[in-house]
Amino acid sequence: MNKKFVGFGLATVAALSLAACGNSSSKSESSSSDAESTVKFAMVTDTGGVDDKSFNQSAWEGISAWGEENGLTAKKDYDYYQSDDESQYETNLESAASAGYNLIAGIGYKLTDGITTAAGRHADLNYILIDSVAEGDNVLSALFADHEGAYLAGIAAAKTTKTNKVGFVGGMTSDTITRFETGFKEGVKSVNPDITVEVQYAESYSDAAKGKTIAATMYASGIDVIYHASGATGTGVFQEASDINSQLDADSDKKVWVIGVDRDQTEEGKYTSKDGKESTSTLTSTIKEVGSVLAKIATDAQEGKEFPGGTVQTFGLADGGVDVVTDGLSEDIVKAITEAKDKIIDGSLKVDSGVASDSK
Repeated sequence: MNKKFVGFGLATVAALSLAACGNSSSKSESSSSDAESTVKFAMVTDTGGVDDKSFNQSAWEGISAWGEENGLTAKKDYDYYQSDDESQYETNLESAASAGYNLIAGIGYKLTDGITTAAGRHADLNYILIDSVAEGDNVLSALFADHEGAYLAGIAAAKTTKTNKVGFVGGMTSDTITRFETGFKEGVKSVNPDITVEVQYAESYSDAAKGKTIAATMYASGIDVIYHASGATGTGVFQEASDINSQLDADSDKKVWVIGVDRDQTEEGKYTSKDGKESTSTLTSTIKEVGSVLAKIATDAQEGKEFPGGTVQTFGLADGGVDVVTDGLSEDIVKAITEAKDKIIDGSLKVDSGVASDSK
């Protein structure tokens, strides 16, 4: 495959989801007369599911926003196929093709083999693989510089911890999660190299119970900030943090924190404190604009632009592919994050991804 490592600007599409939610009715009415779309877009989830409050959900929100913005019909012009286990990947990809979808996205590296097989079987269809690289002239492989966003999360964690002990909970061992882990550790150490970073993997993106158990052990050991990159497994991390914090006053110095992943997870951290105040265990979240990327690709296809099959496109801080939420953070943390972000974008700061192939 002729691999071209490129990125396209997302500045104009990053707000697509918000625009669709805020103005979907007027847009739908204006486009209802030509709502027969030439692009039929479907996505196949990984085992985290479409409502994982993370990676898959972000992807589906972007596709849904694109469909609503263009006055299209769910289940007809755009849809998702949920994979409850890995054995369903190829079946779901084939079902999407049989149903007439001509732009099909596989969400997550675990769909690499399935996308490769499906793309070879259906040369007339276009495929997108998120977070991995698949062979095929009709496959666009979309990667994200997750280590860049994670570096900023590491700064926030290091400037928040009172114990100088923070944790990282990964989903499944993979290049994707290695990027999160490596970037986070580098960000932490950039603030204070003496901070201990404990790392554990759940080896699942859908085991909330295991996420809660890991978080309980970490918090009990003195860790007071945990960054999770574990899909729906992270639900358990939030549950444990809320269980602990709900027994404390809202301003207690023993409060523990979670850093969310892929989308703003402030809601996942909400709880009521011992003194009756509404609060959140979410310190910040790293953002992965999977939905905006998918919406941009679909819009380009709809406008008749050539599908960039056979290429690998990487999205980072510079083009809005990843970012971090700064709402609620102190001025000191925001200042440190902004300075680091500017340096990463202008190239004066290189964040290691921990993945050897990224440097090739």
